[in-house]
Amino acid sequence: MESSAPVAEFQKIKLRPVSRIKRRAPQPPATLKLLKNTSSTTKTTTLTTPAKLYGKDLSEYDDVDVESLLAQLSPEEITILAKEVDPDDNFLPPDQRCSYECTKDATGPLNRKQLIEHINKQAIETPDQPEFEPYVQGKVRGKKWVPPPRDARDIEAEEQIAIDMGEEYEHALSDATQEEIIDLAAILGFHSMMNQDQYHASLLNKGQPVGLGWDGITKSTQQKLFPMDPPNSTDVEESIKRVKDDDNKLVDLNLNNIKNISDEKLEQLFDALPQNEHLEVLSLTNVGLTDKTALLLAEAIEKSKTLRVLNVETNFLSPPVIVRLVQALLKCHTIEEFRASNQRSAVLGNKIEMEITNLVEKNPSLLRLGLHLEFNDARHRVAAHLQRNIDRIRVNRLNQRK
Repeated sequence: MESSAPVAEFQKIKLRPVSRIKRRAPQPPATLKLLKNTSSTTKTTTLTTPAKLYGKDLSEYDDVDVESLLAQLSPEEITILAKEVDPDDNFLPPDQRCSYECTKDATGPLNRKQLIEHINKQAIETPDQPEFEPYVQGKVRGKKWVPPPRDARDIEAEEQIAIDMGEEYEHALSDATQEEIIDLAAILGFHSMMNQDQYHASLLNKGQPVGLGWDGITKSTQQKLFPMDPPNSTDVEESIKRVKDDDNKLVDLNLNNIKNISDEKLEQLFDALPQNEHLEVLSLTNVGLTDKTALLLAEAIEKSKTLRVLNVETNFLSPPVIVRLVQALLKCHTIEEFRASNQRSAVLGNKIEMEITNLVEKNPSLLRLGLHLEFNDARHRVAAHLQRNIDRIRVNRLNQRK
């Protein structure tokens, strides 16, 4: 009998029609001030009353078993209750974060050509709205806008303004050629009187381009063609073998933009990293790195002894895996630069960014972090901590030189 009362009360409160429920901001506890006047001083006493919800104290709802209450609800009642929830979770699809629900069934896969043809057909077949008054060419409808008259004092002031440059300057300007006037305008900074080619030619004293006078048309400069970057010719199998053999000449391993690296080869590479004592730079940009292989990389980072720079940009890593990689940097005190931007999720979210910020602030060896942080608090805290690490290392170097 004791458990039925909270259930009935819960259903009475929560299962109202949505239109009757008004969301209100949480109110602070009400305070009551009592003033006691004495002959010399005034004493103020503040009594704080507990916050209430529907006439009951919030402490009375602490012992309510929410799971048992939800288990007794029907699917229709759970749907009504879910419409009042607005979760702040970036990992949920947008259609599950709003109260709008589309109950229509899909008519089939999207066909862009048929959709455009249907839109054009509807636009042609839909009749135009009839005009209340037929169009007559040359007839003005409504009132024509007329600018307000200008103040007579402004007109008189403009008429009184006159620049007396003297006979010498007037004579020099009257006899000046077009190129000289352009050079003078460039020196005085009159950018609106000339185009960019004329301005730069005057400053560099190259002479005015042919056909570019006051009425000339500026043509676009010829684009410079740069050769395409050659594809990465690094032999993956040979590189993995050199990492396993701890080749002392292999200090920088660049596997960027090699898209045919299998997960088995990446696993072999990551298994060989802890035993290698010469590799310092590892670049894995745009190699199709996934969460599964990135977790193996995190384990290898924790055991690495010489790795200083790690680059895993432009891959398919999820935000929790990025946090795992940043966490692995705490056990590897040699990594100074870590880059992991441009991943599968463009926005990490406030929770993930705060976790990364807390981990970075515990790292005394990290100097550069390549991650796009959206929130200002996270950016400022990370930048301040990295700057402190750089300053501490600089001071240590100066003390060693002394």
